[in-house]
Order: sequence, then structure tokens, then C-alpha cells
Amino acid sequence: MTTLHIQHLTSISSILGELPPPPPKACFGRDELIEKIVGLAENLTSIALIGAGGIGKTSIALTALHHGRIKSRFGDNRRFIRCDQFPASRTHFLNRLSKVTGAGVENPEDLTPLRPFLSSRETILFLDNAESILDPQGTDAREIRDVVEELSRFETICLCITSRISNVPRHCEHPIISTLSMESACDIFYSICNNGGRSSIVDDLVRRLDFHALSITLLATVALYNMWDYSRLAREWDTHRTQALRTDYNESLGATIELSLASPTFHKLGPDARDLLGVIAFFPQGVDERNLDWLFPAIPNRANVFDKFCTLSLTYRNNGFITMLAPLRDYFCPGEPLSSPLLRTTKEHYFRRLLVDVDPGLPGFKEARWITSEDVNVEHLLDVFTSVDASSLGVWAVCANLMEHLHWHKPRLVVLGPKIEGLPDDHPSKPRCLFWLSRLFGTVGKFGEQKRALMQTLQLWRGREDDYQVAETLRLISIADWTLGLYKEGIQHGN
Repeated sequence: MTTLHIQHLTSISSILGELPPPPPKACFGRDELIEKIVGLAENLTSIALIGAGGIGKTSIALTALHHGRIKSRFGDNRRFIRCDQFPASRTHFLNRLSKVTGAGVENPEDLTPLRPFLSSRETILFLDNAESILDPQGTDAREIRDVVEELSRFETICLCITSRISNVPRHCEHPIISTLSMESACDIFYSICNNGGRSSIVDDLVRRLDFHALSITLLATVALYNMWDYSRLAREWDTHRTQALRTDYNESLGATIELSLASPTFHKLGPDARDLLGVIAFFPQGVDERNLDWLFPAIPNRANVFDKFCTLSLTYRNNGFITMLAPLRDYFCPGEPLSSPLLRTTKEHYFRRLLVDVDPGLPGFKEARWITSEDVNVEHLLDVFTSVDASSLGVWAVCANLMEHLHWHKPRLVVLGPKIEGLPDDHPSKPRCLFWLSRLFGTVGKFGEQKRALMQTLQLWRGREDDYQVAETLRLISIADWTLGLYKEGIQHGN
């Protein structure tokens, strides 16, 4: 191809090519990240923005693409391809690349006929929603990946990718998309809906949404369309959760999440994958990676499955746990815990591990320290199942064992106290649950509460004519009296 021909192609590129979509009206809380992207782009460094659906990747990309320095650097050679708008094949990708950049090559079979044009001028090229074409389990995956890899190595191209999956060219820099600040999250909300000035109700709502940009946008839009005040909005969220994140124009968080689940990589994980996400969503901490083998023994290749969840940005790692953003948790969490076979099985694995007597003088005491990292998960599990399966004696037996574990390894108060005290006096597990609840009260310094619980326990053991437990409870009451300065009462209880 002659120099004259290349110059001719270059001169008409702005006519044949496509300019990017307009920038978002505002992109709150991302100034530092956008500055970093702009700096990398000015040096023609390839960039990958990886994160969960709705976290704001496209808004960040378009804001950077319309940045003054990017306009100055690349002029009209700022290109943007929505990769989810055509079939995931090399042929379709090359055709779209040729059209968007203005190369004017019809039906290219590879990059060969496009190279002269793409090498002729410096270009910034964004591939948005690139998971649609880069999914390693997709059709033509290797062929498309090879094309994208080569584009990332062009000396004249700054390739920028937004994707939910982390399978991107090796040459890409990976700027971190950090969590929004409270101020920025509220700015998103109030830029859409400001029905009554700033409110602590909105602060609470955006915090419960884990500062997730799309969820905040949808919630504000729903409030605006329905003319709800903030109190009504909070009530709707408490009642409907992620079902409330749906506008009249069929925009919804669910649709965004389901796009991730439609990926070939997710389908390749097998029939248990969705239920596994439900288990992760159920637990406040997520799932401890160290416990995958005993929690999910029936799931083949379980470590690989959890790795893939992170690769797909459905989950993320946090201090050794696999967890997910709050809006995704609300979406995946089983509405009826008993309806999830995998969650019920996981519950039984936890229960079996808890149904062990814990005492410094008994074998296995050190092994029981696992509760120190899982206590929040187990407490939530029991809080839910003591409500939905309250007639099960096993649930309450495990409840007592949790408090025994906590007493020895992580003394703290539990949310289960009112439920325990509300059990009928003839419930088989009530005295033991009350006994260990009293021990927790004592270890955290609430000696008045400890004595009150012990006095109830004493009455119950006497009704069962269990002399050993009566004697042990009286001993502890005497110690509580002494701690409270009630020496005469302590002497009476100790005799």
C-alpha cells in the first residue's frame, strides 16, 4: 500500500469512523482514577478496568475518553466499541473494528488488511463489556483473544478494556476501581433525586448498597419516578430489596447480574454454581477459603469454581473470605433458606463441627479456634434457622454449643439472647442455652445480666431434678454475687 493511499485513508477516517457516545452527565468520586487512566493513555499504555457489573466501568471509560487531554492527544481518533452488541466471533469483531475506526475494509478475515490503517495514526480504542468476546469458554475465544492481544501491542494504539472477567491481554495495566466514598455515593443519589434535601436515611441506604453505583442510580431513579419521600423509599427497600431496583424502562440490577450468569465460563461451572452463589450470599462474611473442603465435599473442583466466581467479578476476596457486594448478596440470597438444598447441607456441616464439647482439658480444644474467624457466619446461620426451623431441637443444641465455643475462644454478646430467653420453660434446650448465655455475660463483664440468667437457669434445672447442674449453677451464682459485692447472698448460694 502506497504512502499516498495511507494518507488518503487517514484523511477520511473521521468521516467513516464513529465518534464515541457522549460522556455521562457526572462521574462522581472517580477523579483520581480518571487522571491515572488519562496519564496511561497519553503514553499509549493498554488499560483494563475490571469489576462487577454496575460498578461504573463504562461511565469511567466515557469520562476518560472525553477528557480534555485525551481529546487533545487523539482528536477524532477516539473510538468506542460495545462488545455486547454483536455476536462473539472474530469475523464480527473485525468487521466492527473496521467500521468504528474508519478503516473501510470489508469483511477482513484477520488484522492483516487493517494493520496499515491502524498503524497510520495514534488511536485510543475502548472495548466496552469486553467479557462478551473475551470469555475463554466462548466460541472463537482463542481467535478473538489473539486479535485483541495484537491490538494491545500496536505502537500506535492505546487499547482500553472494560470487563467483568479478568481474562484480558497480559500487557494491560489494571487500575483499581475502589469503593466510592459516602460523599460520592450520596452525590450520585442527589444528582437524580433530591426530594427533601440531604438525609441520614439516604446515607444509610447507600451504605447498605455497598456504595454500588448502579444500585444507587436505580434506587434514586425509582424514588424520582414514584415521587417517594426518603422514608417511603427506605420502607420499599426494606420490603422488596433488589426487586425495588427496577425502573419503568426495564432497567434493573437483576438484568445486569444475569448478563454475568449468561457467560460461557459460568455455564461451564456446572449445575451447582448458582446455588453456591446463594450460599456465599447467605453468609455475612461470605465463605472462608480455608474451609471449602469440609463445607462443600460433594462439589467437584470446588476451589476452581470459587476462583472462577472471582474471575467473573461475581465475588471478591476479603481477608481470606470469598464474599460479594451487598446488592449481589441481596439478589442471590435464598428467599426461603430451607428451599436451598446446598444451604441446608452447608448448615449441617457447620452444625456437626459445632456439636463438640469444648474445654481446655479435652482433646480438640485448639482445633475449635476456627470459630474465631467464622463466628459472625455461624451466629447469622443460627439466627435465621432458629426462626425458620424453630421446632428443630438440633438447632437449639447447636445454639448452646456456639456460645460455649465463644466463651472459650471469643467472648462476646450474641443476638440470640432474646430468642433463648423467649423459649418455653419446658423446652429441652432452654436451660443449657441459658447457662452458656450467662457464661458469656460473665466473660464480657455484665455480671448483673449473668446473675439474672443464672437464676432462671437454676429454676429450670431444679424443675428437671438435675442435681449436678443445680450445684454447678449455684457455684456460678455465688461467684457472680461475690463479683457484684453481694457477699451475704453469695454465702447463701454457696452453701
